[in-house]
Amino acid sequence: MKILFLLLSIIMLTSSLYAQDVKKQATKMDEFASQTGVILKFVDYSLPKLKLTLGVAETKVRKLIKGGEARYFYQISYNTKYGTKTASIAYEDLVEVVKALSSLKSEMDADKNANPDYLENKFVTEDGFQVGYYVSAGKVKWYLVLERFGSGNTVFINSAETVESAFNEAKAKIEELKG
Repeated sequence: MKILFLLLSIIMLTSSLYAQDVKKQATKMDEFASQTGVILKFVDYSLPKLKLTLGVAETKVRKLIKGGEARYFYQISYNTKYGTKTASIAYEDLVEVVKALSSLKSEMDADKNANPDYLENKFVTEDGFQVGYYVSAGKVKWYLVLERFGSGNTVFINSAETVESAFNEAKAKIEELKG
């Protein structure tokens, strides 16, 4: 009987810990859009496709309006065999990503010239979106991690300029919409 009680206690404790972790993992977009009992409006503004090493990703700015408050997110969506993976980057995080990209680009040549077996340099937002590059066999490869969990979340991009241009365009569009 004591063993059964102990096992049930462990299962319940594990379940409650997992439930708390899920709450911490909600993105800024999830948190803003999840309130019930209010009208929530989504307005999308398409941006040019993001050219990837293999294929393209859809990009847009999504404006969420709840009550009198509006928030803006840059979304990158990529269809994989595991389903569509989407990053929703809050405007304030997008501003930080643009700054980080400049820093990453300035370090890239020195990292490549160091000729490491493997080196990775990246920036991660609070929501788990990642932008960065790795150096292996003397080559630099840029990547984005669209979602924090699951399979098929990483997309590869040929150049830092492609990434930087897409993010700057999204930032400019949001600033235009904010007026």
